[in-house]
Amino acid sequence: MQEDSSKKRILVVDDEAKIRSLIRKYAEFEGYSVVEAANGMEALDLIRDQDFDVVILDVMMPELDGFSVCREMQKIKQLPVLMLSARGEEYDRIHGFELGVDDYVVKPFSPRELMMRVNVIISRRQPAQGSELMHDRAEFGGLVIDFAAHLVYVDGERTEVSPKVYDLLCYLVRNKGLALTREQLISNVWGYDFYGDDRTLDTHIKLLRLALGPYRDYVVTIRGVGYRFEADEEIRKK
Repeated sequence: MQEDSSKKRILVVDDEAKIRSLIRKYAEFEGYSVVEAANGMEALDLIRDQDFDVVILDVMMPELDGFSVCREMQKIKQLPVLMLSARGEEYDRIHGFELGVDDYVVKPFSPRELMMRVNVIISRRQPAQGSELMHDRAEFGGLVIDFAAHLVYVDGERTEVSPKVYDLLCYLVRNKGLALTREQLISNVWGYDFYGDDRTLDTHIKLLRLALGPYRDYVVTIRGVGYRFEADEEIRKK
């Protein structure tokens, strides 16, 4: 039976067959096409030969762990990644986000919530329609955000940021000078009702400030409220 080419494709990578089966059941119910990999090496072979819209990747696997898979995968092609882990330590989350992971879910998880997060990742990767895109480029002194190319430059040097950190920066910049609550940021950047602790936002703010280097103070903490992007100079270009 030939696969429906219109369906979005998910690669599920986990050494536990029960986990893969559970995700497949819910993903197929949501209308996705699912491919499974039982280990990291198998996943990399599939990624080389096939195209996927998102990769659901377990951290704790024998031979090649999820972090290693993520690093090697980025050398092959840029794909959205949702990481699964039995551990919820901040170090693991930060390490995953530094590698460019889009989202991080701790086991045991709700399959419905997992699919909601997958839906959000995919929807946010769709091309923007209409004329809602603002200027293609914004400059704040030595900080440059190229919206068209999805690139960030600090004093002329390109700065590597994960997709979610980039989304967070863009939302802050597009709302320059406004006090944004934590709830606003989570809702508009992550796009769903946030479950679990809100340290994920704090982690991304830390990573964003680290990436901005000398311009880290442009991201201002508003105690008891949230954050604001504040810069004196701005030059916008089409």
